[in-house]
Amino acid sequence: MRNVITKTLVEYCVNREFVFLTGDVGYNALEPLRDAMGSRFINAGVAEQNMVSVAAGMAKAGLDPWVYSIAPFIYARPFEQIRNDVCMHDLPVRFIGNGGGYAYGVMGGTHHALEDYGTLVGLLNMHAFVPAFAEDAVVIIKKLFDFKHPAYLRLGVCEKPKDFSLPPYASWRRLLAGEGPTMLIVGPLAGGIIGELVKLGEPLRPDVWVLTELPIAPNDIPVGFIDSLRRSRHLFVVEEHVAQGGVGQMIARCLMMIGEAPSGFTHRCALGYVSGLYGSQKFHRKECGLDPDGIMAALKE
Repeated sequence: MRNVITKTLVEYCVNREFVFLTGDVGYNALEPLRDAMGSRFINAGVAEQNMVSVAAGMAKAGLDPWVYSIAPFIYARPFEQIRNDVCMHDLPVRFIGNGGGYAYGVMGGTHHALEDYGTLVGLLNMHAFVPAFAEDAVVIIKKLFDFKHPAYLRLGVCEKPKDFSLPPYASWRRLLAGEGPTMLIVGPLAGGIIGELVKLGEPLRPDVWVLTELPIAPNDIPVGFIDSLRRSRHLFVVEEHVAQGGVGQMIARCLMMIGEAPSGFTHRCALGYVSGLYGSQKFHRKECGLDPDGIMAALKE
């Protein structure tokens, strides 16, 4: 997704208010954007707190700042600056975090983002965008240029199955129709799961939805999703994020508020480091039951 984002952002370089700041990362990816933007592309160095405060000042002055780094470095290191300098003043700073969830694999917990969007949407005025597919990222970038509030964009690797036809972008989208439980997926791991679910007949597979924009409000939940849940009476949430502050908790609260809580609830989420070991993203997903085989096994139960 990072390369897609770079290519899309280059198209906006004609906007003289657009400024891009990076925390000394983005090698072999951001160069086209750097070359197109010239002095408006700023390498702020390994100084994320300062970078965020500078971006806040730019936004206050009427510029259009975007801030980029590895996901935990863009939300965890400068958390106080995001909270106090950006969110409390409702400034339109866009934060791009590359490598959500376990994406940075063997680099370990310091490079994993397991509590990012749950943490950030707890801040005043903050919104989070979690594209599941590369095509989503293009639409979101265009949307964010007109978005007048703090925003966090969580990137990963697109895992869309070959020849799978996506419906038009929307915050809530049904990807596959099915007569099983109502499944809500967040993030790029949706691609691998869909690759397995399409092999099932409609009577056996879940009714699969993907959610992209956070936080969730009760009125945001589409009628089609509610209808699916009334039929299935079982909600199955999948996300590469810890349970605390995750979409599982958000959607459960909203459904209880509107009297639509299902009788069955399954939540597959990041469990930290089950074996105490570090490995690839696939390794960690498997340990948490977030891999396609784990999801299929849970469905059979």
